[in-house]
Parts: sequence; C-alpha cells; structure tokens
Amino acid sequence: MSDVSPPPLGEAPDSQKQAGAQAEILHSADRFAPDVAEGATQAAAPAPQPSDRQSRQHEGWMPLLQSLLAVIVIALFVVTFLTQAFQIPSGSMESTLLIGDYVMVDKVHFGQGGIWHGIMPYSPIRRGDIIVFRYPINPSQHFVKRVIGLPGDHVRLINGNVYVNGQRQVEPFATHDENSIAPYRDNFPDITPSVMDGVLPPWRTAMPTYVLNGELVVPPDSYFAMGDNRDNSSDSRYWGFVPRENIEGRPWLIYLSIAGSPVGTEEAQAADGKLAGLMFTFRHLWEYVRWNRIMRLVK
Repeated sequence: MSDVSPPPLGEAPDSQKQAGAQAEILHSADRFAPDVAEGATQAAAPAPQPSDRQSRQHEGWMPLLQSLLAVIVIALFVVTFLTQAFQIPSGSMESTLLIGDYVMVDKVHFGQGGIWHGIMPYSPIRRGDIIVFRYPINPSQHFVKRVIGLPGDHVRLINGNVYVNGQRQVEPFATHDENSIAPYRDNFPDITPSVMDGVLPPWRTAMPTYVLNGELVVPPDSYFAMGDNRDNSSDSRYWGFVPRENIEGRPWLIYLSIAGSPVGTEEAQAADGKLAGLMFTFRHLWEYVRWNRIMRLVK
C-alpha cells in the first residue's frame, strides 16, 4: 500500500493549490516587505572608526606615559639602592659641610659583598673619607664625620694635632678655635676623661681597654671618626668607634644650601595668618640660598 493518498473529492490538486498560494503571496501587501526571514536579526552597524587626529593623540601620550613610568621606576631604584638625600643639621663638619647644606649620599661607593660586588664600583674605606653612618648609640640617627683611623691604626692627638701610627697628619680641612682649650679633647686619649668632658659613660669605661702606650688602637671592622670642626664635634672621642656595618655611604654632592630660613624671621612671624606666613617664606626663600655652594662636590 502506498503512503500517498489521492486528494479528496471536490478539492483541487496539490499543484493547483501551490499555484494559488503563490499568486496570493505575490499579490499581497507583504510583497513590499524587506527580504528578511522572520525572527532573524539585522546585522549591527559598523562601529565608527577613530579619526586620524584621535589616533595621533593616542600614539602621542602612550610613549609619554611609558617614559614617565620608566623614570619613576629608575628614580625609586636609585633612591632605594644607589643614593639618598640628607640635610646637615649641625656644624661639626664646618667648613666642609655647613648647617643647611642638602647633600646626596652615594650608597654604592663603600658597598661590600652581595650579588652586586662584581659589577658595582665599590671602593675600600680610606683615611680622610667622609662617611655617613648610623650613630652607634642610636642607630635611628645618621651622623656624618671624616675617617681618621682604620682598623689596626694607632691614633692619638697632641695639642689638637692628629697622629696616626706615629705620623702627624696634614689636615687642611680641619678647623680649630684658638680660644678654646680642653685637655681631654686636644690630647686624646692621654688625658682621663671626666664627667664634665661630655664623654658617654659606656665609652669612658671601655676606652682604656683599647689604649696602648698612650695611643688608641682601632679594633677590626671599626673606624675612628672625627668632625672637621675639631673643637665642636661629637665624635669617636666621646662615644667610641664606628662599626663597619653602620656605614651607609659618602656624601658626594651639595645640591642645595640654605643659610637659615625666613620662617623664623620677625617679618614672617608678623605675617597675618599661616597662609600669609607661608607665602612670605616662599617669596623670600631665594634670599637665603647659598648659590655658590649649589652643585658643589664634597671633598
């Protein structure tokens, strides 16, 4: 038996029905509809392309941003590992370094060991070098002094003159106050210190153990340091040796120097209000700058 049955009686054949249906579609109102299948979505309109000007602007600021980021990264590396800025707060190194000098400290020069030892320009510490170090009594503070004695050196002072290993040192950088006399300070360590000399108690107790034949013997991994302003310097004569591990670098450049500050002047204090005082300070700050010291190398 066939799956196809003949059309029912009274109905037109299938071919005639299809022709009629086609005629209805061709002549109906839908003949003017767009040629899109029902349920289909229209293609999205193409996104507007950026203009040449926008492209140039984008290409212009991206390299600038990359360069800025690179500069920031390099600056952070330099500040963290290579150099650091310090301000000189006291006159113990006059006239080499003055109060108000702002110096850059080379943290690489005296480096030792580690992975950088083969590629960085390290140098041994020598007599006469100026060093920045953590104060042995309070490591949170930083001091700046000049190295006088190396490990194993025999150091003494006679009438303010420095002798190392029996040789008098030529020190054109040292300054003295001719009107100031202090037996312990000027004849170290030959004179036993007293409470009035300002020697810290731990050093007053420990110092005799390092004295041999009237000379102070510098122990291993330690340094004897003094300020250039010999009559006004808290240094190794008063608190002891500088451990090697405390030394952080050497000052090499004075990048700014300010003699005093307009903040404390009567004119600044008389300014009406904090903002006025601050503006006065900024306007007159240039008058206090020591222009002849800016960008000077430290020796």
